[in-house]
Amino acid sequence: MPPKKKKGDDQEEADPLFLGRFGTSLKIGIVGVPNVGKSTFFNVLCKQSIPAENFPFCTIDPNESRVAVPDERFTWLCDHFKPPSKVPAYLNVVDIAGLVRGASEGQGLGNAFLSHISGCDAIFSMMRVFEDPDVTHVDGDVDPIRDTETIFEELRLKDIEYLEKQIEKVHKVVARMGDKDKAAKLEYETMIKCRDLLKEGKDARKCKWANKEIEALNKHLLLTSKPVIYLINMSIKDYIKKKNKWLIKIKQYLDEADPGAIMIPFSGALEQRLLDEPEEAKQFLEENKTQSNLDKIIVTGFKALGLQYFFTVGTDEVRAWTIPRKTKAPQAAGKIHTDMERGFVKAEVYKYTDIKELGNETAVKNAGRYKMEGKNYEVQDGDIINIKFNVTTEKKK
Repeated sequence: MPPKKKKGDDQEEADPLFLGRFGTSLKIGIVGVPNVGKSTFFNVLCKQSIPAENFPFCTIDPNESRVAVPDERFTWLCDHFKPPSKVPAYLNVVDIAGLVRGASEGQGLGNAFLSHISGCDAIFSMMRVFEDPDVTHVDGDVDPIRDTETIFEELRLKDIEYLEKQIEKVHKVVARMGDKDKAAKLEYETMIKCRDLLKEGKDARKCKWANKEIEALNKHLLLTSKPVIYLINMSIKDYIKKKNKWLIKIKQYLDEADPGAIMIPFSGALEQRLLDEPEEAKQFLEENKTQSNLDKIIVTGFKALGLQYFFTVGTDEVRAWTIPRKTKAPQAAGKIHTDMERGFVKAEVYKYTDIKELGNETAVKNAGRYKMEGKNYEVQDGDIINIKFNVTTEKKK
């Protein structure tokens, strides 16, 4: 018989805390060295037109926009209910200035670049593998692995510099209070551990942390704690053929340097062409037996932020409400209106697959798939929810 676990052990294993900021107004930043296609990608992603010129610091101030998260469930629900108001979930995206070696010491636009990354909660790491003599690479030649190492080395150096200052501050508290201030002591020890790991070349997000350590680190939101998605920017020709000399090298590099990392090949030039020539886009894709990868990138970025959404539906509006994963029903109701959380009674819940199969809510109810959930229900991605609540106002004496 296995030894009994102490109370709380299961909770620690089952519910690891999220390393990063908790909320719904989260952002993902497009990060890379200059001239790797960040602004072109941002343009097509958000269907905007910002400068994407061939010089290192074309982007200075961060450009920020939001893009609707594509979802066939939302599209079907809108077609089914035909409401005048249709509100999808959105991904907030920031185009950040190109980073160069020495950014942590202020080289290029280093300090501004790093502060802009600090304001984001996840990273699209742009890796250029396309060759183009008209688009100058800041280091002279194309080497996406070198570029990626440059970026994350600079992030580690900045985190080390930040932690050194914070360790000095908290040390004074620990020296004065000793074991009396357990929170300060834990924070102090966790920061020292993190600093030492960073000096070994390990990013904070790649290390294993206990929940108490994550709580301590989340006070500081380190640059290397942010989730990363690697975007491989290819030429149109290589993307269609699904071949490039760097693809296998990048996969091998990430398997070793960032096991389990998500890498998504795409072509910024192709996406720009599809945006510029919408009439010919469908035919071009069919003829070349290829497809855009933008939807996949958007959905993956949204999930990397620890977000999901539920739907409210009707003939007046179909809306996706963004919430953090593991949100309980009353807190989800509070996204719609604070009174709904305060006076929460129950949540009537059913699935998109049920209404799609059965045709309407009445049929879903008759089939026994319309569930009544209480305060401890953890909302699932794509739930269709109707909140029942009761708020009574106290009578004035």
